[in-house]
Amino acid sequence: MAELEKLDVGKLSDIEIKEKIDLTRRELFDLRFQLATRQLSETHRFKSARVQLAQLLTAQGERSRSKT
Repeated sequence: MAELEKLDVGKLSDIEIKEKIDLTRRELFDLRFQLATRQLSETHRFKSARVQLAQLLTAQGERSRSKT
């Protein structure tokens, strides 16, 4: 998955952010599974997925706080 820029996250709707969060969490799960079975060759994908998840969760939190 390509790393999202912070500006790109701001353009997504709430539903799209939730979908991307779910996809990123699934990707992290799959990466952990591949690591455990020694099938993972691109270990740098962990960091990019974690960074992307953090950006998405931050955007989601900012939006929920701004609505209240």
